[in-house]
Formats: sequence, C-alpha cells, structure tokens
Amino acid sequence: MKPKITPTGIERALGDEDFIVSKTDPQGRILYANRIFIALSGYTEAELLGRQHNIIRHPDMPRAVFKRLWDTINAGQEFFGYIKNMAKDGSHYWVFATVTPDKDPAGTIIGYTSVRRKPSLEAVRAISELYAQMLAAERAAGVRDAIAAGQTVLERAINGKSYEQFVLTL
Repeated sequence: MKPKITPTGIERALGDEDFIVSKTDPQGRILYANRIFIALSGYTEAELLGRQHNIIRHPDMPRAVFKRLWDTINAGQEFFGYIKNMAKDGSHYWVFATVTPDKDPAGTIIGYTSVRRKPSLEAVRAISELYAQMLAAERAAGVRDAIAAGQTVLERAINGKSYEQFVLTL
C-alpha cells in the first residue's frame, strides 16, 4: 500500500550532474534504486525495493501522463517526459525522465530502466501549467472519464506533434 503523505510545497532539486536511476520489473516494482534516488526520495533502499514505483507519485501529476508512459513502454518504445515526484517527507522534485523497456533475447519485456535528470526551469514552468490544466480536466470529468479528459487537454496542447516531440522542445 502506498503511504499517505501530504505534499509540503517544499521543492528539492537534482544537482546539474546528478542522475536518478531505477530498474523495475514489468509490473513497476522497484528492483534497483541508485544512491541519488534513495537520497532524494527520502526512503531507505529497503523501503523502495519491491514497492511500486508510484510510491513517489505526486498528486499534482495527471493520470493521463502515466497512461501515456505505460502505453509507450508496454509497446516496447522509449518514453520521455517531465515528472513531478514526491519524497517521503512531502517535498517534491521535478525530473526529466527517460524510461526504456528491458528485453530478453527473444524480445520479451522483462522490466524497465528509468534514468532521470534535472529539467530546465523553463520546461518545468511550461509543463506545470499544462499539467495543472490536465489535472483540472481530469477532476472535473470524474474517475471514469478522467484519463480521457486529461488526454484531450494534452492533445490540444501538443497540436499534432507527438508527445516526445513536444517534451523534447520544452
């Protein structure tokens, strides 16, 4: 079960040269977390290993972003995106994430590797506004239609570009 944590509004930041690395199984359970991930998240290695990666999901993140992430990586493609994570103490940190499917020799997905780095302030400002609009649409639509409502706002914003093209230009 995901811990109940209240966001504090306090922002933490990755260093310019820092990279967060984690590996999960196909269901998103954490198998490996590097020391930077452990330190920034505020969890111990023991608290992270075996837990769903969404243990660090911030409530400001639209569900439609994670739907796109899972659709992309389950299709065997690499995902790029901006993610707001929440640490154990309720503080948050933004990352630019690259999530790559790990495959066995037969091409079957056996897990995922995620590498996150510090995003630019300009990109965080732009994506924060978009995510707030998406989240508002999701909440207004209700649980059943939330993801579709968020995706509609996103598709309007990217205006015919792929999501990857959009985030790589921020």
